[in-house]
Amino acid sequence: MAKSIVIVESPAKVKTINKILGSKFKVVASMGHLVDLPKSTLGIDLEHDFAPHFIVVRSKSKIMTKLKKDIEGADTIYFATDPDREGEAIGWNLVEHLGEGKKNFRVTFQEITKEAVLKAFEHPRDFDHKKIDAQVARRVLDRLVGYQISPLLWKKIGSRLSAGRVQSVALRMIVERERSILAFNPKEYWQIAADLQKIGRTDILTANLDKIDGEKFELGNQQITEDLVGKLKTSDYLVTSISSRSVRKKPNPPFITSTLQQEAFNKLRYNAAKTMLLAQQLYEGVELGGETIGLITYMRTDSVNLSLEAVARVRAYIGEKHGAKYLPETPNVYKSRKSAQEAHEAIRPSDVYRTPEEVRSFLDGDQFKLYQLIWNRFVSCQMESAEYQYRRMEIQAANCLFAASGSTLIFDGHLTVYPQNEEEEGKADFSHYVEGDKLNLMELKPTQHFTKPPPRFSEASLVKSLEEEGIGRPSTYAAIIQTIVLRNYVLREKGGYLAPTDLGMKVIDLLVERFSKVMDIGFTAQMEEELDEVEEGRMTYLKLLQNFYEPFKKELVLAEANTEKTIHYVDQNCPDCGKQMVIKWGRRGRFLSCSGFPECKFAKPYTTGIKCPTCQEGEIIKRHSKKGEFYGCSKYPKCTYVSNELPEENKLADEKSATI
Repeated sequence: MAKSIVIVESPAKVKTINKILGSKFKVVASMGHLVDLPKSTLGIDLEHDFAPHFIVVRSKSKIMTKLKKDIEGADTIYFATDPDREGEAIGWNLVEHLGEGKKNFRVTFQEITKEAVLKAFEHPRDFDHKKIDAQVARRVLDRLVGYQISPLLWKKIGSRLSAGRVQSVALRMIVERERSILAFNPKEYWQIAADLQKIGRTDILTANLDKIDGEKFELGNQQITEDLVGKLKTSDYLVTSISSRSVRKKPNPPFITSTLQQEAFNKLRYNAAKTMLLAQQLYEGVELGGETIGLITYMRTDSVNLSLEAVARVRAYIGEKHGAKYLPETPNVYKSRKSAQEAHEAIRPSDVYRTPEEVRSFLDGDQFKLYQLIWNRFVSCQMESAEYQYRRMEIQAANCLFAASGSTLIFDGHLTVYPQNEEEEGKADFSHYVEGDKLNLMELKPTQHFTKPPPRFSEASLVKSLEEEGIGRPSTYAAIIQTIVLRNYVLREKGGYLAPTDLGMKVIDLLVERFSKVMDIGFTAQMEEELDEVEEGRMTYLKLLQNFYEPFKKELVLAEANTEKTIHYVDQNCPDCGKQMVIKWGRRGRFLSCSGFPECKFAKPYTTGIKCPTCQEGEIIKRHSKKGEFYGCSKYPKCTYVSNELPEENKLADEKSATI
């Protein structure tokens, strides 16, 4: 009897799923996308409803040939590619090449466990063509932007540059944040704290100025502050109010892709790509004492839903491990964002009884930390709220109100599993004070401060902003960041913060000027919503692409007609032919080239004009590495000078610019 064939994406799943299904099945891997749009042409028929021309990717042709041999003699193929839009499309594209004359079924599972896999194969289904249309539409949109805008970047800025429909909007957010930082003008302000003491006590109470004349205030300079301090030094201090209240803090929902990436960055300092790689390893399966088991559910999801079985099991665990007081009467329920795919689950351990400590010896250090983070978050999301006692004392002095406050954790609840950084503001015991108490002023402490610029985006805060703006989807966040970093539009600075390069800023300036619609955050978010509508059957593939392409085409025609090459000359002559040198841009940034190109091909790095302090022969060049920017000598490797800061010696030679 011929075996049924099961096609998955990753070879890491093959052994695990084959063992679960048994000898009647043969599991093989497609290694991701085998079918895609061609690289050499647009691959989209603009005259016939944007019909895509998919081909077998040249570098994957051997894999396709092997799959064809694997399915020989089989009468049934199960396409078990990932349970999202992209997985649906990957499987469907393979049907055309592998499924002719065979029974073709689609199976999906949220976790690679025996129970989940067997249940999926008991209920195979047809392909979801609305989901496929949505994914193909996304691919076509990205190709239209990338292949039709990029040539304008080559013409205006430099060769080998590229634009992306979603990546360029993310880059715009980073560039605009950087410019707001550069343009930020710090504003001075002052605060006043008072050290106070009750008669008969030795302890000091510190209270902060909270209001003046019953209103929030601004002390904008030292003179205003000193005048107020002089007045307060002779004032009486009277306790006018003491209040206490209990506040319950609910647990956070279980992880989705975006929140996992944010928390992994904040707590573990993992970038988005590393988080997704580790999560995929945990999902696809880890060897546990001779058996390969998927430890978490599918890691690309925007839904906070949890299965009834998973909730029942974690509630049983909480009751056994922590006791009834940590278990809510009814399960905690969380609401997903409007655009979430509700059929998916949140990211959770496949079995809550498989604790982090139990599997620690089978995981490497990074895998363990991420699994522990996911496990702790899942368990905590079904636990009781934490409870704090907040206390506040108000003290009147002339027309000024001072306040002292603090909080005490009185029941840890979910925090016993998933502690937060801001658990307590500082314990405040006001039990020996009563309203009407007169306090002695011991010291007034005015302090000067300056407003701070907005911070650069970290990977975590960028993902959060992308999600809030409706840009991209769970499967794209890590790829968006990875792409703009690889293109040298953005650098990862110390601490994981993202800084645009000069090249990235130049590219965005052109794109925003020429393609205001495509680069608009609201328009990009609208396209994401329309992709969701295609998946839900409320909009057609054709209508979505028409909505996008009509305004895009108008901007494209105008840009093509009005984009001229700008040539930046420098006061240097080519050592080979004597013609004047010009600044050009490439994927690695600026460089100097002979204006006689292509007849003369001389080029050299663009330097700062500062002599190397070590060899005095070369000049300092700004270079890039995975750790960020640094400065080195143009004579490398002959001279190995490096520094994180630009040496101060000479100033960069003046540039002359002309538009031709």
